[in-house]
Amino acid sequence: MKLNQTLPRIIFEDATLFLVAKPEGLLSVPGRGDDKQDCLASRLHAHYPDARIVHRLDHDTSGIMVLARNAEAHRELSRQFHDREVNKYYVALVYGQPAEDSGAIDLPLRYDPDTKPRHVVDPVEGQSALTHWQVLERLPDHTRMQLIPHTGRTHQLRVHMLALGHPILGDTLYAEGGALGLSNRLCLHAEQLSFTHPASGLRMQFSLPAPF
Repeated sequence: MKLNQTLPRIIFEDATLFLVAKPEGLLSVPGRGDDKQDCLASRLHAHYPDARIVHRLDHDTSGIMVLARNAEAHRELSRQFHDREVNKYYVALVYGQPAEDSGAIDLPLRYDPDTKPRHVVDPVEGQSALTHWQVLERLPDHTRMQLIPHTGRTHQLRVHMLALGHPILGDTLYAEGGALGLSNRLCLHAEQLSFTHPASGLRMQFSLPAPF
């Protein structure tokens, strides 16, 4: 099977790392099955065999990602993610109007095999998950919000927004009704990422404005 070799937009590159713009509708890494081999990693490898995935974004989430170009940089960037030294925030459009202008959601999450690939809130068996949120703009039927995940659970932002009562627009896994009808894509975008450069030790910050 011939893979798509269209190169994702590169925001920044040097001898140590890449910053790339992952489009909505593209896997970060290969999935199971021949139909899930096209991904950001494979497209980059076709042009840059040294590219190494450090973290992931959901298939339906767009935004900024950092990749390492050698084993040492990969170890250091992975450590920064693990130790929560990487700062990141997302922009989302959510259905309705939150009562407050900011807040935090501290609800543990787990994978739900009965409704795969969904995740659910589970105070007994779930893993800890914390998200801070802030209203950026209130619109007639939806709200633009900044979301800051302090943990990196799968589907964390999507499940936490659902638990808040304001699912993300276009979320085919967790939204329904009006929240689905207002957008033909998941309105979740990784807009900003900051970390310490593995080689220079300098703090770096990159932004990629949301396309919605």
